[in-house]
Amino acid sequence: MGRMGARVSDRIGAIAESATLAVDAKAKALKAAGRPVIGFGAGEPDFPTPDYIVEAAVAAARQPKYHRYTPVAGLPELREAIAAKTLRDTGYSVGAAQVLVTNGGKQAVYNAFATLLDPGDEVLLVAPYWTTYPEAIKLAGGVPVEVVTDETSGYLATVEQLEAARTDRTKVLLFVSPSNPTGAVYAPEDVAAIGAWANEHGLWTVTDEIYEHLVYGGATMTSIAHTAGEQVVVLNGVAKTYAMTGWRVGWMIGPTDVIKAASNLQSHATSNVSNVAQVAALTAVSGDLSAVAEMRSAFDRRRQLAVQLLREIPGVICPEPQGAFYVYPSVKGLLGRPLRGRTAADSAELANLILDEVEVAVVPGEAFGTPGYVRLSYALGDDDLAEGIGRIAKLVADS
Repeated sequence: MGRMGARVSDRIGAIAESATLAVDAKAKALKAAGRPVIGFGAGEPDFPTPDYIVEAAVAAARQPKYHRYTPVAGLPELREAIAAKTLRDTGYSVGAAQVLVTNGGKQAVYNAFATLLDPGDEVLLVAPYWTTYPEAIKLAGGVPVEVVTDETSGYLATVEQLEAARTDRTKVLLFVSPSNPTGAVYAPEDVAAIGAWANEHGLWTVTDEIYEHLVYGGATMTSIAHTAGEQVVVLNGVAKTYAMTGWRVGWMIGPTDVIKAASNLQSHATSNVSNVAQVAALTAVSGDLSAVAEMRSAFDRRRQLAVQLLREIPGVICPEPQGAFYVYPSVKGLLGRPLRGRTAADSAELANLILDEVEVAVVPGEAFGTPGYVRLSYALGDDDLAEGIGRIAKLVADS
């Protein structure tokens, strides 16, 4: 047909659908049709948003002042509270003018790359990576440069690996700890070394800290903002900490000129985030961390159970995650071997086979840049967790 007849632009046509949301949608559709599907796909806590946060939103919905447009960059009191919360939780001191409130963490990711990148600029992207990062980078004209890690290092990248990938076109290091999809958490000395390296080479560091409070055992979350110099953008939100994935409130923190530019972009994209959701977020970040403490203890228990059960399956290698709420086992040992008469050549086929045969939804490693793995969220009930992994174990044992 030629370009004149193309219905969708090349730029948008090149975007891959969110694989994690696609898997979740397929699992939910099967469930709605009455199938006993267990879904390990979605990255969201199975807890309700705490009551006191919901009540604040109900009260806000009744106030006419929240029925009107408010400043694009966020309610002033919320920007102040986010700055205070950032100092409290990571020791990183910022002013309210350095905060932009966004429609979830995803808009913060998009805004950051759209604001920082010119066509051809390279971004160092540690793989496995969250499925949205490369799409946001490419939409901004940037080039994702993958730095691949595997289970032998616990999915942690080294300064040496990053340096080997750096070129004169590298503009940004994307740093994520705790990590989605692997649950990897960098030790404080490694965070400091990577931050100092990025600063030394004049790179921007974009750090996604959405899982900051979900760390387990002896692991600690350290913000790279302390050592990466002035060129730092911090991404975060209330979604994971307060079980508020559906409320869509995130934020971007950075130098005031970058935040002003990102705010200009948002003024044309979405304007202000829903005021009712902003008031809910204000209540969340102004309060204590008891809600996340309760979730964390449940997640820690499930984390240990998931690792134990997965390690019992022949052909599966499962490092122990130290943060977030995902396990990322290698399933290379299950590829190319018959499972109930079917064989999977790659982890995408394996995920489909598992869904078809035992009605368990997992996300294949292809979605995260590393085929040969699957991601399972353990943010679901203990019984479902044991039942779901048990079905996979039985599938392998029966074959």
